[in-house]
Amino acid sequence: MKSNEIAIPEIQRPFVWSTTQVRDFIDSLYAGYPVGYLIAWRNPNVRLKDGRVSDGKRILIDGQQRVTALMAALLGQRVVTKEYKRVNIVIAFNPLERRFEVSNPAIKKDKQWLADISGVLSPNFRMLQFVRDYCAENPGADQDEIYESVSLLQGIVNNHIGLIELNSDLDIETVTEIFIRINSKGTVLSQADFVMSKIAADETHGGNLLRKCIDYFCHLAVAPDFYEQIQQEDKEFAATTYFGKMGWLQHENDDLYDPSYTDMLRVAFTSEFKRGKLEDLVAFFRGETSKRGSMRRQLSSNRLRCSIKGFSTS
Repeated sequence: MKSNEIAIPEIQRPFVWSTTQVRDFIDSLYAGYPVGYLIAWRNPNVRLKDGRVSDGKRILIDGQQRVTALMAALLGQRVVTKEYKRVNIVIAFNPLERRFEVSNPAIKKDKQWLADISGVLSPNFRMLQFVRDYCAENPGADQDEIYESVSLLQGIVNNHIGLIELNSDLDIETVTEIFIRINSKGTVLSQADFVMSKIAADETHGGNLLRKCIDYFCHLAVAPDFYEQIQQEDKEFAATTYFGKMGWLQHENDDLYDPSYTDMLRVAFTSEFKRGKLEDLVAFFRGETSKRGSMRRQLSSNRLRCSIKGFSTS
């Protein structure tokens, strides 16, 4: 996970798992249960979430939620939720019962619990010292059992998760369609998610930047201080006219209404096309193979882009 060999493309969604889903996923790994396959695509020129290009990394097409859950729970990294909040997901472990829970104040006070499992994977963690201290604080605990219990927890990072790698010759449209079909299972891909994926895939007409414009606008409406983070961490987008026109949002503190990207897409689509149903917008972005269909999709994308730019800068 720390090797930076896997990257998340623009077509992916925010982290949408609940904390209990993360807990259950870690528990499944600990028990040795199958947790499915990751699907990756090695391509040197795909746009990533942070604005850079993939530079030959494996691009994660399916498995973002699982990989992000691992990085949050085992490495202590913060995640950005669908509400654009940066949060820590802390999972606790009871070595006596070999049970996981989402950490809470009561657990932190209970000496039977390891309040944050990420500490076990720290290079500063000392197993023998931990076992001695744990057994001293929990009379009756068997040192060998506690050692085995925590060793199994450490071994999670070595558990095998299958990887399917897509052919590097596949184009972004095909890979996006694979992503959409896969994600029609599990956490349901909404119509807005479909449109956002299609927009991001259309790099020929600046779709990756348009996708970011929508995401960043909605994020800034909720968290105005995110403006400085964009300036520092996504300099390419910060140099665009999209970002230049969104400066007013860094001073916007009115919480009466904060639009989601579903709202933004619907308003922009209604404004430009006089239609309010997202299924009509989905139809525009459906992958027709004919020249007429391609031209129609390009025209729709251009008109939507103009409408969103006007909406985001007003």
